[in-house]
Amino acid sequence: MSLNVAIQMDPIETVNIAGDSSFRIAEEAQARGHRLFYYTPDKLAWQQGRVTARGWPLTVRREVGNHFTLGQEAEVDLADFDVVLLRQDPPFDMGYITTTHILDFLPSTTQVVNNSFWVRNYPEKLLCLRFPDLIPPTVVARDLETLRAFKADHGDIILKPLYGNGGAGVFRLGPDDRNLSSLHELFSGINREPLIAQKFLPDVAKGDKRVILVDGKAVGAINRVPAAGETRSNMHVGGRPEKIALSDRDREICDAIGPLLTEKGQIFVGIDVIGDYLTEINVTSPTGLMELERFDGVNVTAKIWEAIEARHTAV
Repeated sequence: MSLNVAIQMDPIETVNIAGDSSFRIAEEAQARGHRLFYYTPDKLAWQQGRVTARGWPLTVRREVGNHFTLGQEAEVDLADFDVVLLRQDPPFDMGYITTTHILDFLPSTTQVVNNSFWVRNYPEKLLCLRFPDLIPPTVVARDLETLRAFKADHGDIILKPLYGNGGAGVFRLGPDDRNLSSLHELFSGINREPLIAQKFLPDVAKGDKRVILVDGKAVGAINRVPAAGETRSNMHVGGRPEKIALSDRDREICDAIGPLLTEKGQIFVGIDVIGDYLTEINVTSPTGLMELERFDGVNVTAKIWEAIEARHTAV
């Protein structure tokens, strides 16, 4: 099977091929004989009933400093493609949301991965709310009094922007911290979005586990350990990836959420688990493939393409 694959992603010249999941997905697609076309989100358009993109045929290679070659620039009709990979990074802002609306106009013969309708309707921190028994005590609110009451109940909390990413804007407010009002004022001056607060989980010191699911099934995990003096475990702020096995609790969580992910076309998903609690379900542009493959020696990316190809065959 040879598929025509378009990749909507951030500028390819900026990616770190040692750890970028989008590059790894493109690399595996090419190895399987699929044809690649690359464009950035700003080149996506709706024109007189057609969904178009201006970009380039793409060839990738695992060579630092020379990891891609672009063909002749062209405007294409994305309905002519078998697969469109939705892979630009958050923030999940109106620009991101608009691209999902445009991609929704594609015919069912073009498979968008992950499904753009449900990426838009199930962003990372909100999808978790469908599983209240799996997550720590949580509140989503813009109202300061509601946030104050939550902190009074739980003492030690994590406060973060609802549509943030990469650990940006994440604050730990301990029992004696008096900065909630100031932070609320700061965030309110930036946008009109709610905040999300969760009870602080001390188990984060042991690591924030990233579990990878492919078509609703857990395929492995990595553990991300915060740097000394840091609450956040994100690797770009100093978190250290470690090899780790899936626990019974991880499998229980994945079994609970997996059927919904499969039903809604979320083929590549990364969930975050701290201790026994699910904290995020990442569907927009999950990461962790390279680290998982290095630790486990398993071609997890091939499983992603097997799922995509199986769905294409079934259409």
